[in-house]
Amino acid sequence: QVRLWESGGGLVQPGGSLRLSCQASGNIFTIDTMGWYRQAPGKQRELVATLTGGGSAQYVDSVKDRFVMSRDNAKNRAYLNMTSLKPEDTAVYYCNAKITTWDGDEKDYWGQGTQVTVSS
Repeated sequence: QVRLWESGGGLVQPGGSLRLSCQASGNIFTIDTMGWYRQAPGKQRELVATLTGGGSAQYVDSVKDRFVMSRDNAKNRAYLNMTSLKPEDTAVYYCNAKITTWDGDEKDYWGQGTQVTVSS
């Protein structure tokens, strides 16, 4: 069994910073691409950033130069450092990971989400 969970969300003022963490645990052989997604009220879930195991990152245009995704492959963790936060960044942020288990199964896993609220 594989678990994926996020932490680090909260309330922050515009212009502030937050660091989200994503932890994977369980019967993990390898983790390929990890990603952060977000869903604001009344909107569809959108991709924020992805990072391959080899270190190739991609970001949605709205967060470029403000958000940085990183990974600690030895600890099966991913991070999202968010700076210069704007009210429009308010959303539930979800971690996603493509994980292969020791049983040879590969599939996408999702965390339960962590709320980020940017407001004065």
